[in-house]
Amino acid sequence: MFIDEAKIYVRSGKGGDGAVHFRREKYVPRGGPDGGDGGRGGNVIIKVSPTLNTLFEFQHNHRFIAADGKRGGRSDRTGRSAEDLVIQVPAGTVIYDTDTGKVIADLVKGNDELVLCKGGRGGRGNTRFASSRDQAPRIAEKGEPGQERNLRLELKLIADVGIIGVPNSGKSTLLAAVSNARPKIADYPFTTIEPNLGVANLDEEQTLVLADIPGLIEGAHSGAGLGYEFLRHIQRTKVLIHLLDGMAEDPIADYSQINSELALFDPGLAKKPQIVAVNKIDLPVVEERWSTLQRKLKRKRISPIAISAIAGTNVRNLLYKAVELLRETPPIPAQIEIPIYQPQTDPRQFMIQRVANGWRVTGASIERAAAMTYWDNDASIRRFQRILETLGIDDALRQAGVKEGDMVNIGEYELEWSD
Repeated sequence: MFIDEAKIYVRSGKGGDGAVHFRREKYVPRGGPDGGDGGRGGNVIIKVSPTLNTLFEFQHNHRFIAADGKRGGRSDRTGRSAEDLVIQVPAGTVIYDTDTGKVIADLVKGNDELVLCKGGRGGRGNTRFASSRDQAPRIAEKGEPGQERNLRLELKLIADVGIIGVPNSGKSTLLAAVSNARPKIADYPFTTIEPNLGVANLDEEQTLVLADIPGLIEGAHSGAGLGYEFLRHIQRTKVLIHLLDGMAEDPIADYSQINSELALFDPGLAKKPQIVAVNKIDLPVVEERWSTLQRKLKRKRISPIAISAIAGTNVRNLLYKAVELLRETPPIPAQIEIPIYQPQTDPRQFMIQRVANGWRVTGASIERAAAMTYWDNDASIRRFQRILETLGIDDALRQAGVKEGDMVNIGEYELEWSD
């Protein structure tokens, strides 16, 4: 089964909690702090696999959650970091952020990979908080929460040549004739309901990857028939073989209709180099019509080639013509380069809102600090209060009108305001 679109949820691992511990040995009555840091949470990585050609693996598996880091130990032992979770996809996969609709990356090469969600860092143990003023700190950090994203994966086949045309024009027959692909072939429209890939070996040095795109009908660009689901695959191809059915009532009208659908879906598709081939020349009726069709197409400045996919007539010449066009055609650029760094807003920014049960403070830094605080430890709570003051949240709440006893919500925590 060919699956070319999927929606998934990914979440990286939480960092391990830092430990509060003190050295305890015989004859060492006042051992110093030796609580270790927590381990890093696992990253979520998406990577191209050369063995995959569909998104079928995501049909039933929609959630990908990396493991959490382990808690720090005594004797300054750092917790074990979690292994990264690697999600494998076929080449040609475009990754969209479902919440924003933006393209995150376009994976087109065999070694492309991207960290989708970075694992949370491990919390610091109490050893890290020792100072000349506080030589026995009873404070540590919880691990940093992981990141999460809702994503949409969209596969666009990567092929040198796309075979297009109206239903039943002989596209699948042509693909089967020039490669080892075995698409379903029958004498009725929409035999092909999913794209097929085939590799044609012209000689020892030259091969072509061809994609048989399901038949397009009028209105395909807006979702009619099967067109909308598969027009995206034509975007990846460098050259198009436009196959006309020589037995059709009006092959010239079919030619114009298909090109109109391409342009309406994506103006760039109409600019792709095309080789126009009239199929079924082995039939006497088509042979009689050939000179007329050739003359009409030449008026449109098109030099067609007559072929028979089933008999193999001129098929090899068609492929060599495609090779010549490929050499003259520049490569298709990726929709977006794989980002090394994605700029974000200042994490120290925050926003205060009045809500039904008090106040809500939102902001990357303060929500992360709240999640990493041990709320059952007085020293940790005092440290969190200092973070509120450093970021300016304390003053901002006072200016907004916070009063004694008001509830202040930060992340998943509800705190009572006290002066």
